[in-house]
Amino acid sequence: MLKDAGCRYVIIGHSERRHIFGETDDDVNKKVKVVLKHGMIPIMCVGEKLEERDNGMTFEVLEKQLSRGLKDFQKDEVVRLIFAYEPVWAIGTGRTATPQQAQEAHKFIRDFIERTYTKEAAVKVRIQYGGSVKPDNISNLMSQEDIDGALVGGASLDVNSFTEIVKNAVL
Repeated sequence: MLKDAGCRYVIIGHSERRHIFGETDDDVNKKVKVVLKHGMIPIMCVGEKLEERDNGMTFEVLEKQLSRGLKDFQKDEVVRLIFAYEPVWAIGTGRTATPQQAQEAHKFIRDFIERTYTKEAAVKVRIQYGGSVKPDNISNLMSQEDIDGALVGGASLDVNSFTEIVKNAVL
């Protein structure tokens, strides 16, 4: 139905789906497979809650979400995905990961892809940042080596804010 409606990208594993509706890593895995099967591009979201970050568990959480979400995937499938790091503690809270925190998480994701698949796959995948992206923080986020784009939420609902994000992202 999504493909028939002209949809090209499908967000899977968004924090609201995981934490409000109980979507599991296994659910994410199945949905990503279906989206690929139907020729669309999955945007697979991963990220930790505040207590997980505060307890030093960020990389452990990301490792688990990536391992389970990508179970039984081959390199040629993985390079067709877009990943989105969305720290749950920074979504709709006005808090944003610092560029350094975001970079560390993005690098971890890229390194995971390299370890699990190949360096070529790690270079090819796109990793977006999503978590209170605003016009005043996008350029610092986009200046990080492993951040390839932004998954903009609430700020995309305001045309002026979104326009400024786009302008500032490409400067």
